[in-house]
Amino acid sequence: MVHKEIHLESSEVFTIENLKEGSKWLWVHCLALYIITSAACLLLYFEYRTIAKMRLGHITGSASKPSQFTVLIRAIPWSPEQSYSDTLTKFFTNYYSSSYVSHQMVYHNGIIQRLLRDAERMCLSLKHVAPEINCKPTLRPCTFCGGPTATNSFHILSNEGDSVKGMELGELTMTTTTAEQERPAAFVFFKTRYDALVASEVLLSSNPMLWVTDLAPEPHDVYWKNLNIPYRQLWIRKIATLVGAVAFMFVFLIPVTFIQGLTQLQQLSHAFPFLRGVLQKKFINQVITGYLPSVILILFFYAVPPLMMYFSALEGCISRSIRKKSACIKVLYFTIWNVFFVNILSGSVIRQLNVFSSVRDIPAQLARAVPTQAGFFMTYCFTSGWASLACELMQPMALIWNMVAKVVSKNDDDSYETLRFPYHTEIPRVLLFGLLGFTNSVIAPLILPFLLIYFFLAYLIYKNQILNVYITKYESGGQYWPIFHNTTIFSLILTQIIALGFFGLKLSTVASGFTIPLILLTLLFSEYCRQRFAPIFHKHPAQVLIDMDRADEISGKMEELHKKLHNVYSQIPLHSQKSSTSKAECSTTPLVNQELPDPKKLKPEEGDAIAKELWGFQGSDAGHEHDAKPCPSASPDHLSPKMIELHKRN
Repeated sequence: MVHKEIHLESSEVFTIENLKEGSKWLWVHCLALYIITSAACLLLYFEYRTIAKMRLGHITGSASKPSQFTVLIRAIPWSPEQSYSDTLTKFFTNYYSSSYVSHQMVYHNGIIQRLLRDAERMCLSLKHVAPEINCKPTLRPCTFCGGPTATNSFHILSNEGDSVKGMELGELTMTTTTAEQERPAAFVFFKTRYDALVASEVLLSSNPMLWVTDLAPEPHDVYWKNLNIPYRQLWIRKIATLVGAVAFMFVFLIPVTFIQGLTQLQQLSHAFPFLRGVLQKKFINQVITGYLPSVILILFFYAVPPLMMYFSALEGCISRSIRKKSACIKVLYFTIWNVFFVNILSGSVIRQLNVFSSVRDIPAQLARAVPTQAGFFMTYCFTSGWASLACELMQPMALIWNMVAKVVSKNDDDSYETLRFPYHTEIPRVLLFGLLGFTNSVIAPLILPFLLIYFFLAYLIYKNQILNVYITKYESGGQYWPIFHNTTIFSLILTQIIALGFFGLKLSTVASGFTIPLILLTLLFSEYCRQRFAPIFHKHPAQVLIDMDRADEISGKMEELHKKLHNVYSQIPLHSQKSSTSKAECSTTPLVNQELPDPKKLKPEEGDAIAKELWGFQGSDAGHEHDAKPCPSASPDHLSPKMIELHKRN
């Protein structure tokens, strides 16, 4: 064909569609497919091996972590004659007497937890009080009503000793938890890591629905709310969330189909005749068909991660890391389906209500559709890829939120809320661009330079964010790498299927014949990696744990580790590390010796009111949002008359 100047050519010119049927240049594309697949599999193998070694190093390097000695027990059978705690003690002293140490029950969330949550919210507002305030009253106008506010109504204690002076941890734990209802779940502690591993892997009872075991997550990783869910409900919850996610995926087809219609000018002008004059303008044409669809799609996608995180929480995940990993997988499936498959097939499948008549038609349908969407994918790389990296670096939402919070709370401190890496949003985005790069590599390779720039910038930006910006609350131990590996294998196989269909459309039987063995070899490579490396990411090797136990016994560290087990998984923690974020130290007498109202006699609204005036805070370590510790600290002189009267009445 006669070409114009390169910058005047359409993007369709740089696709495989320009090859004639039976062209000898199809061999170049087939050879490129082999080179890309071989290089990708080689890199995947070395990366999988390296990360597997890092995971083993993570297990051996965390020798002092209590989670390796702890097993989470759920579905403890109920007995009318004794409590859950007595039932558990009797069971483990009978069957695991040589390895059982102790246990920590899980309690139902009651008024104590509500008071703690109110106290935690108040701590977020008070932990950045400037030191020059020094607890002196001011008449600064309130942001909302304009009335005077007293900044000395609450006080922040500098250390734990001021808040729990003269009281032992065991006494406080008993007074706050014995009034709560026990749940059929507990953390059981064993003498060695190997004993805990064996107990977590075997069936403890002939009834698989009773005495269900899992290796306990890290203390900061426990999702306490879901431990109250009865175990027999979990399978129903998983089915319900799966149905909900699939239903939302199909509902999302409506905006995606509308967006896809914007790329078809003829159909758009036919549906809306009054737009024909506007659509004839070149600038409007380029904006509507190129930039606008991807921007609208990105705006709709902002609602997906929070909803998938909510679905993952409903499943009953026992830890925050499992919940975020589950949300990551859901967002990944949702993104690949809606951005890739729905966009390339919306014109030929959804609108014409035509489904594949046989499996043999799938490669041909994909081969016809992918080159036509090369321009959309390229624009999506700009709007969702490059723009997202800029937003990730600047953090505009966090900046705006903290500015608004400073104005509302009249806080002059320059500190900001700590952030944690959003795995469930960033990993699907990175893997989606990897999928677009592989599938377009031999069909429409013009997108590859732009993706190369994206990945280069992403490496620098994400490395900086993880090292210097985000706070690590718990370690995932490399659990996200299998998602990367499996998605990359899927992208390779999808690329080979699309190439197979296109070679068939171009009547190149030899190139098609050479593509089929490549698909089989890729599947064999994936199975080998699954057998060789994947078990390391799902189970702990007994050999490593036994060596760690023997080393601790020889060095005498085992008894010290046993003493720390019980208090680590306390549902109502009453001690923490010294705060690094508290900047004020108020000189006031703690309200430890004052008589506090009985939580059982309080109404919910009265309890909330007392929580806001009676409970002070001890700051938490950066990034540990659930380490805020309640400590009574407000002086009675600062209580309102209504609160004093309510306090005396109770």
